[in-house]
Amino acid sequence: MTETTTSAAYDISTDPARLDAERIHRWLSTDAYWALGRARDVQDRAIAGSLNFGVYDRTSGEQVAYARVVTDHATFAWLCDVYVAPVARGKGLGTELVIAARDHLAPLGPRRVMLATEDAHGVYEKVGFKSLENPSMWMSLDLQAPS
Repeated sequence: MTETTTSAAYDISTDPARLDAERIHRWLSTDAYWALGRARDVQDRAIAGSLNFGVYDRTSGEQVAYARVVTDHATFAWLCDVYVAPVARGKGLGTELVIAARDHLAPLGPRRVMLATEDAHGVYEKVGFKSLENPSMWMSLDLQAPS
């Protein structure tokens, strides 16, 4: 089921048919520190296996932002690949996008939504995210050597 949220100048939609996969790949693989160099086939598989949110200019229909959620739609959600195009930054779109994702996920029942960021803590804190209270209970497994 797709969902569309409308603001004054933008639509935020979960409709996968509206996604501009080439644009998303270009944004992330060339301008997002966490995804630099990501291969197109990897990005396409990530999109296919995720709940995706696109932000679209209401006048032109052009996609101006993107976020992806890895989720089972019941107990777990990981917000990732949040990106706002340079031409659309400074308008609160990042916050609107994260609010749309939060509000879409809340009725599904996950206990928490996780994310990782190096530099956008303020954006996420506005929406209710906070640092882990007990980070020592969390673990990770690196399956690939760092490049």
